[in-house]
Amino acid sequence: MSEGAKLCSYYTYKNRKFTPKNNRFYFFMFPKINPTTTSAWSKLKTHFDSQMKSVHMRELFANDADRFDKFNLQLDGVLLDYSKNIITTETKKLLLELANECQLKEAIQAQFSGKHINETEDRAVYHVGLRDFSEKTCTINGKEVHAEIETVRRKMKRFCDSVHSGEWKGYSGKTIKNIVNIGIGGSDLGPLMVTEALKPFWKKGIQTYFISNVDGTHITETLKNLNPEETLFVIASKTFTTQETMTNATTARNWFLNRVNDENAIQFHFAAVSTNSKLVGDFGIAAENTFTMWDWVCGRFSMWGATGLSIALT
Repeated sequence: MSEGAKLCSYYTYKNRKFTPKNNRFYFFMFPKINPTTTSAWSKLKTHFDSQMKSVHMRELFANDADRFDKFNLQLDGVLLDYSKNIITTETKKLLLELANECQLKEAIQAQFSGKHINETEDRAVYHVGLRDFSEKTCTINGKEVHAEIETVRRKMKRFCDSVHSGEWKGYSGKTIKNIVNIGIGGSDLGPLMVTEALKPFWKKGIQTYFISNVDGTHITETLKNLNPEETLFVIASKTFTTQETMTNATTARNWFLNRVNDENAIQFHFAAVSTNSKLVGDFGIAAENTFTMWDWVCGRFSMWGATGLSIALT
């Protein structure tokens, strides 16, 4: 166990900035229990100083032929192998004691039940709900959200099915061959990563592009070889005010109208993922082509929701 890893790194989140203290950072785990004050921490420090400080990985494997079996987890084809950490059964026991003293289990339960654990913005943090396909319920701010999630899922499926089957036509009657996702941060990186990872499974006849860079060269180079009659733009922005995204979205809109010269055609070639239905409507995107996001999901976790529309289309 290295000097840097022996006690972990800790941080304090204050005024949305990390604040140094004595050249270290401290993080007081939910619900505000300083782990360094717990009895488990004291035991871990003693355990490290007296037993683990000079241990080498080779020794641990040489002395225990069943080490891998003791230190791995498997679920649904996913393997977590943590045997290659300098820990023993005693280390694991003490780490679990630390988690219990810090009320980690209670914190997890608070997240899974939609409590407002995002204290800086006073919001729930419930992205886990997007990945829950059970029939459970969860109420956030007085609203049962699983029904809303399922409604958006069904709407996404109908939309994607119509594009894939060719039922969805562009303004001129041509089918869609190009998907252009315009977003930034979580509205770009997640869908981009997943579509690249699943490239062997792309829908035949569909080509997808991702635009995030506010530098106009990115979108210009992407659009110059596309036919507007066969292109569908997905504008992903929670507020529909993100500067980079809306700059690129406006460029795409102007590019489209310069070639089509018919604002009514926008409804056949633009979709939105947003919470701001008014600005989406002002942009010219029809309500039936608008997919809801929620303020209890931050961008990087949202691709299981409507932000994943470009994934599903691809």
